[in-house]
Amino acid sequence: MKKPTKKDLQNTLLNAAQAARENSYSPYSHFKVGAAVLARSGRVYTGTNIENASFGLTVCAERNAVFAAVGAGEKEILALALVSGKLPGAKVNSPCGACRQVLAEFMKPNAPVYMGMLEGTKRVVVTKTLKDLLPLAFQLTTHKK
Repeated sequence: MKKPTKKDLQNTLLNAAQAARENSYSPYSHFKVGAAVLARSGRVYTGTNIENASFGLTVCAERNAVFAAVGAGEKEILALALVSGKLPGAKVNSPCGACRQVLAEFMKPNAPVYMGMLEGTKRVVVTKTLKDLLPLAFQLTTHKK
């Protein structure tokens, strides 16, 4: 069996994130987001944004995917993909600050983050590393990865 390429991995994660996006609960913003993470075990976990009338209790797709992985016993995330619609004027829709900090807890700085935006039936993808998105991540020096 052929080992998956980086492009295969990217497409697998983006497709899983796009499928998870369909389960979004976003009655307030009407902005659906799906995420998928690849764990060290090789398993893919997904999440979607879930809004709440008390807006502060809303949870992003990226954190839901990471928490699903960690809740299943995973401790290292190798890659993350997210898929959303296109916001007016946006070149890319990236994880929020809270999600970036959660990612820093479970991903290495050089791990890829695939950010997909849907423009009609076309999916535009921008790839960055976690370090690109969060160059000065808060880390406790007593915590070992």
